[in-house]
Amino acid sequence: MKVTSHSLRRCALALGMAAAWLPSAQAADTTAKAAPASAPAALPRDVVAANIDASVNPGDDFFQFANGAWLKSNPIPAQESMWGIGQVVQDDLYVKLRKISETAAAQKSAASGSDEQKVGDFWTTAMDQALADKLGLSPLKDELARIDAVHDLQSALDEGFALQPLGVDAFFDFGVSQDEKQSAVMAVHLGQGGLGLPERDYYFNQEPGVAKARVAYVEHLQRMFRLLGADDAAARKSATQVMAFETALAKVSRPLADLRDPEKNYNKIAPADFTGKVTPAIAWSERLKAWKLSPETVIVGQPEFFGGLQALLAKTPVPVLRDYLRVHLADAYAAYLSQDFDNEHFDFYNRVLSGQKEQKPRWKRTLRAENNAMGMILGRIYVKDYFSESSKQRYNAMVESIRTAYGERIDRLDWMSPATKTKAHEKLATVTRKVGYPDKWKDYAALSIGRESYAKNMMNASHWAFNDMVSKFGKPVDRNEWEMYPQTYNAYYNPSNNEIVLPAAQFIIPGHADSEIDDAVVYGYVAASTIGHEITHGFDDQGRQFDAAGNLKDWWSKQDAARFNQRAAVMVKQFNAFEPLPGLHINGEASLGENIADFGGLMIGIDAFKKTEQYQKGEKIAGYTPMQRFFLGYALSWLSQEREDLLRQALLSDVHAPAKWRVNGPLSNIPEFYEAFGVKQGQPMWRPEAQRVRIW
Repeated sequence: MKVTSHSLRRCALALGMAAAWLPSAQAADTTAKAAPASAPAALPRDVVAANIDASVNPGDDFFQFANGAWLKSNPIPAQESMWGIGQVVQDDLYVKLRKISETAAAQKSAASGSDEQKVGDFWTTAMDQALADKLGLSPLKDELARIDAVHDLQSALDEGFALQPLGVDAFFDFGVSQDEKQSAVMAVHLGQGGLGLPERDYYFNQEPGVAKARVAYVEHLQRMFRLLGADDAAARKSATQVMAFETALAKVSRPLADLRDPEKNYNKIAPADFTGKVTPAIAWSERLKAWKLSPETVIVGQPEFFGGLQALLAKTPVPVLRDYLRVHLADAYAAYLSQDFDNEHFDFYNRVLSGQKEQKPRWKRTLRAENNAMGMILGRIYVKDYFSESSKQRYNAMVESIRTAYGERIDRLDWMSPATKTKAHEKLATVTRKVGYPDKWKDYAALSIGRESYAKNMMNASHWAFNDMVSKFGKPVDRNEWEMYPQTYNAYYNPSNNEIVLPAAQFIIPGHADSEIDDAVVYGYVAASTIGHEITHGFDDQGRQFDAAGNLKDWWSKQDAARFNQRAAVMVKQFNAFEPLPGLHINGEASLGENIADFGGLMIGIDAFKKTEQYQKGEKIAGYTPMQRFFLGYALSWLSQEREDLLRQALLSDVHAPAKWRVNGPLSNIPEFYEAFGVKQGQPMWRPEAQRVRIW
C-alpha cells in the first residue's frame, strides 16, 4: 500500500448536529422554552467529561468509561452503519459543502469550464432523480454493447482493459505510483483484484455471518442480471457462474496480512517477460502502450495471482467472462443510475454488508460522489471559508513538538544500537509535514462536467483521474501533491515521500471552536491519535523498511531488526486474542502497523504533553487531572459504535482494529494510564509488566 491512513474515522449530521452531539439531557433541553432573564447562565459543557459513563470503572473498560454516556444517548441512526465523532464531523462538513454546491448551482452565468460551472452542473444533475429514472441504463449503453460483442478471450481482455479507466475493478488492479525502491521514479504497478466481495476471505470464511453474506451476494448478482435484462433462469445461472469465477480468483489472491510485506509485494519484471513467463494471454507491452505507457519494467505485487488469473481465463467460457464484466460495470455505476439499480446496490453493499437500514438522503450521497469526482475543487473553497490560519499554525507547531519528543524517545531506547538510532534520527528529521491544505491546488481544467447524466459525469471523472495518474509516468515525482482532500476527516503517512498529511477537517471536535479546547484534550485527540500515529507509521513494521528518502531499503542492523520483530510479536499476540464477535478475532498480523502506530502515537503524545504548561501546573478541569484529560481526549478520537455487519466486514477486510480496541488495546500497555486511573491487578485493562508491549 502506498498510503497508510490514520483511521477511517468515518463520516456524517446536518441541521440537528448540535443537539445530536450533546448528552441526552442537554439535547432534550434544546426544545425547552427560554429561561427567565434572571436565571444564571448555563455552564458550558466540558468537551470530554460530558461523554463519561461513571457507572463503568476505567480499569475495566476505558473506552466505555470515556465514551459510554454519549454512545448510550446517541444510538446508530437508521441511515448509518456506524455512529460516532467521525460521522458527526462528516455531517457538519456535509452542511458546509452543500452550501458551496447550491451556491454554485444557483449561478446563472458561470463561465464554461470554471469551478462554479463544474460544481453547479454536477450538483444539479446528480440531484435530479427523475432524470436518472428516465435515462435508466442508457448511460452505460456503449460499454454494455462492447461487452455484448465479446466473442473470445482477447476481446474479453480488450473490454477488461477498457473498463479500468472507468474505475471498474475487472480482473486485476492497476496503478501508476512511486517505485518503492526508487522513490524519485514513477512506476507501473500491477496487483490482485477483480473481486465483488470486500476481501478474499469473504469467499471462504465459515463464520455464520460471512456464510450468510456469500449467499446474499449470489442473490444480489441474480437480481442485477435481471435488471440488466436476463430472465430468472438465465440470471440464476449467470450469478452462480460469476460467483464461481470470483471464488477461483479469491483462491489465488493473497490474504490481507500477506499484502503488508513490502518486499514480498515488490517483484520487478519487464512487460515482455511477464507475458512470456506468467500471463501468455496478456501482451502487457501492447496493452500498456494503448494507455500511452512504455515502461521498461512493471512492479507486480502478487505474481502467483496473475498465474492463477491466466489459468482461470484460459478455461472460463466466454459467456461467463461477459457476465462478469457486465455485472462489475453495472455495480460500479449503480448508485448513479435509476432508482432500481441504486436500491439494489444499496441493499447488498450497505444493508447486508454494513447493516445500514436506510439510504442516506440523496443530497448526502451526491456530496460523497462530488467529493470523489472533484474533491480539490470543493476543498479550495472549503478552506477559504472554514479553516483559520491560527489553526494551521497551532498544528504545525504541534507536529514539531511531536517530532522532538520522538527524537528524545529514540535516544532513550535500550534495545536499539547507536548506528540504527542515527539512521532513525535521519528519517525522523526528514519527515515532511503537510497541514490543512495543499500549497498548490490540482488543475481540473481537463475534467468535463455537464448535465447529460449523473453517471456520465462520474465516468468523465474516472477517466480524468485515470489520465491524470497515467500522465505522471516518466515525469519527476510531485512531492507536493496530496492524496486526500482538506475536507476529509482522516490523515495518512506516505512512506515513499516520508510525509504525514493532515487535512483541515481532521482537527474538528464538533460543537467546539479549536481555541476553546485545552491542550490536554488536543494532545490526546490530535497529537497522539493523529500526528504521533502518522509519524509512527514511518517506523512501524512496514514503514520502518523505508529509508529517509522514501526508498524500500534495509537500514537496520540484523540484531535491531530482530529485537523490533520480537517486540512487535507481543502486540500481534495481544490483538489476536481480542474477539469482537463470536468466532471472529482481530487479525493481529494484518492490523500490526496500525496498532504500533496507535501505541507509538500515545507514547510520543504523552512525552510531548508533559512539556506543556497545563501538564506542569497540574490543575483539574471538570474534576479531571491533565493526564486523565489527555487519555479522555484520545478516547474521544475513537468515539464510535458500529453495526454487527460492518464490524464483521472490518474484521475480515480492514487493517485497522475496531474503535474500542484501538483505545483499550494500546492503553493496557502504558504505565501513565495505569497511574492516571488507578488501574489495579485483576482488572480487565491490567497486564503484567512482562506481557506489555515496549517498542517506541
